[in-house]
Amino acid sequence: MISTTELLANLKIGELNPMQQAVGEAYDRAGSLVVLSPTGTGKTLAFLLPLVQRLRADVQQVQALVLVPSRELAGQVEQVFKSLNTSLRAMSCYGGRPAMDEHRTMRGMNPQVIIGTPGRMNDHLKKGNVDAGGIRTLVIDEFDKCLELGFQEEMAEVIGQLPSLDKRVLLSATDAIELPRFAGVGARCVKLDFLTGQSANERLDVRVVPSPQRDKLDTLYRLLCTLGEGTTLVFVNYRESVDRVAAYLKSRRFPCEAFHGGMEQPDRERALYKFRNGSCPVLVSTDLAARGLDIPGIDHVVHYHLPTSEESFIHRNGRTARWDASGTSYLILHPEEPLPAYLASTVSPFSLPEVVPAPMRPRWVTLYIGRGKKDKLSRGDIVGFLCKKGGLTSGDMGTIDVKEHYAFVAVARGKVRQLLSLIRGEKIKGMKTLIEEAR
Repeated sequence: MISTTELLANLKIGELNPMQQAVGEAYDRAGSLVVLSPTGTGKTLAFLLPLVQRLRADVQQVQALVLVPSRELAGQVEQVFKSLNTSLRAMSCYGGRPAMDEHRTMRGMNPQVIIGTPGRMNDHLKKGNVDAGGIRTLVIDEFDKCLELGFQEEMAEVIGQLPSLDKRVLLSATDAIELPRFAGVGARCVKLDFLTGQSANERLDVRVVPSPQRDKLDTLYRLLCTLGEGTTLVFVNYRESVDRVAAYLKSRRFPCEAFHGGMEQPDRERALYKFRNGSCPVLVSTDLAARGLDIPGIDHVVHYHLPTSEESFIHRNGRTARWDASGTSYLILHPEEPLPAYLASTVSPFSLPEVVPAPMRPRWVTLYIGRGKKDKLSRGDIVGFLCKKGGLTSGDMGTIDVKEHYAFVAVARGKVRQLLSLIRGEKIKGMKTLIEEAR
């Protein structure tokens, strides 16, 4: 068994938090394990550590299935799994890309763990693409979100096709759920509840920003200019509003990206990547970004529209003030909007200056490279190419993300124009490809 100390060293983490320690201690004694813990407390690592320590590297078939409510969370769990740097193999499966491509990947890599959305996993199981007989462990991450999104029937179908299950792990950020019978949680269930006191976050400063007009666009713009360099997540309640708010900010030359469930998957991936790597300081989103996404280092959360409930307010705010960090949450209210009842009447106002600074220009620019893993392109290949042909140094490059068919790389803003000129017409790893600024 790989030691926890070794796995944490691979992640460059010193120690586990109390919730993660409790999950590890309860894992073996529980036939079923239900973990309730607020957003941002590290639930993904909590279940992955004991899971990978009990997988058999010599067994060339799927041994564990992780169900998640969204494709973004599937990709995130896969990345955390791979960052553990073990010899075990995992892959993600979700809608928005051809199931046939995923099946070919399965046959080529023989994963021991599959992370997937309920609908896509039903598809693979029904077609016999996955040997269900070896799956002994089922994890359902963000279980409450899966129920909220109406995946009951699909999850029940998945579980009904897993004849050898002997362990179930369910993780949730709320306790407002009644476990349905199809989950199969039996008498040997251990429940770990770390939700107590989650709304009293002493590291989160909540402020109210008055908007003189019902239309809050100008107030939002002035607030974002005032906040400066920090990363900010702006929440609105509707997809159409995401597009409208993002379009307005861009019209005023404020760098931002939109993110909602109606967007094409490549566009969502690009928006998240640019937000994570620092080339875009503001992400405008529906509550899709309130749960299940690991976006480190968010300084501010802005509620452009009031959240629909206190629970939604908590999950949105959970994007900042994570772990031991501090953060600020801003509610923009027009004159006819009352302060929500779940907030203390003593919430401090935030006064905007009469003259706000111009929008900050991000340090990084994201480049798109039209080749990826399918073309045997690696991070090392990209670094070598950009340094040799483009004249960059390691300090000129930020995070690099290689997808199946394309890649993203963050490059220092001041180096981009010269870089694109130097590499024009050059081949990367002997391949012609498109390299341009990601739009």
